[in-house]
Amino acid sequence: MSTSTLAAPQLVTNSRMLYSSWIPADTKAAAALLPKGLSPAANRALFMNQYVVDSADQTSGFGAYSLTYMGLDVADHFAPDGVTPGRFFTHYFNSSQVVREYVRERGVPASPGATTLELEEGRLVATTRVDGIPVIRTVARVGSQVASVARGQLMYITQVKNKLVAGNYPYVGDIASGFELLSLDFLAKDHPVYALRPESSLRKVEAWCWYAPRDSFVYPGGEYELKAK
Repeated sequence: MSTSTLAAPQLVTNSRMLYSSWIPADTKAAAALLPKGLSPAANRALFMNQYVVDSADQTSGFGAYSLTYMGLDVADHFAPDGVTPGRFFTHYFNSSQVVREYVRERGVPASPGATTLELEEGRLVATTRVDGIPVIRTVARVGSQVASVARGQLMYITQVKNKLVAGNYPYVGDIASGFELLSLDFLAKDHPVYALRPESSLRKVEAWCWYAPRDSFVYPGGEYELKAK
């Protein structure tokens, strides 16, 4: 029986969003988090999105919340542009029980957590906490202007009752100028997410490192079963 009262899809507008991508210190440990039927992308890249929705007025039904999700880019499956790799969720720390119930029904491994984004004098600090304990901290340099507008669709993959399910997530975001990812620290060695930590010398996937002061997107309602390739 469904525990969520929300109908799909759901719209979120003008979130504050920091997206990062990197090569992990332990590629084998990261790849082991993928289910049968999926393989890591050739470059072994990981992804992470840390974002905040400040007001219920920015959503069609979720309400205000904060979120950090992450996982692996995968091989042989792509977003609708045919270039951007499909991405599998391994961790999903959300502050809202409403959102957690909605996404769990769609195979997302949602658990409680809180994310803050603090921007002061061009220095952005994003902190992800689980049970009040900081587990991830990202620091970036951010300009005050909008450099470009990004638009398109991402494809995220989940596992529902031993089936792989994909969904396309449309987005439109203002990308800040002068962005530079300065550091990415996984702070809790005893937390399972530590398996995704970067190398000590951070190897960034530059095309997927950015900050958007305003990013709007849709949680999909048209998921489909992913067939093996």
